[in-house]
Amino acid sequence: MPMSPDAPDASDRTLKTLGAPSLAELRAAGVVPSREELAAHPCVCVECIEEIPCNPCETSCPQGALTVGQPITNLPVLDRQKCTACGLCIPACPGLAVVIKSLEGDRAKIRFPWEYLPVPAKGDRVEMVDRLGNPVCGGTVVSVINPARNNRTAVVTAEFPAEYVDDVISMRRL
Repeated sequence: MPMSPDAPDASDRTLKTLGAPSLAELRAAGVVPSREELAAHPCVCVECIEEIPCNPCETSCPQGALTVGQPITNLPVLDRQKCTACGLCIPACPGLAVVIKSLEGDRAKIRFPWEYLPVPAKGDRVEMVDRLGNPVCGGTVVSVINPARNNRTAVVTAEFPAEYVDDVISMRRL
């Protein structure tokens, strides 16, 4: 069976070998928003490409924008028309696979889950990292929220240079 032209080659398939999907795997799965979308509005990025029994993203979404359906091993599907980027899906995901990204001029923002101590504070200068934890660029924490409904999963928003928006997924532990 011929592979799709968008399918990653063996060197780009890192989910099974390194524990995190490559950008090529995510693009092939259709879960990476375009730069135009990111510049137009904040976009939920569900980097879940593993068919496992899981649906907290679906049950957390008040707009019904994320659906898993039946069987529960289906991959989540995001309806960008329904999504308001409220972020309730970020702390709900047990795999920490949901973030929200946006672009504004030469700066990018990302909202991501944080389950480590210490929790960063607004204004902290941090090192932004890729899916494998490798340093990508410097960033600044813009906000941190941690309401009781998040069950101790803080949601951090950080800003960094826009050129790294596809690669950045979190920040280095403090």
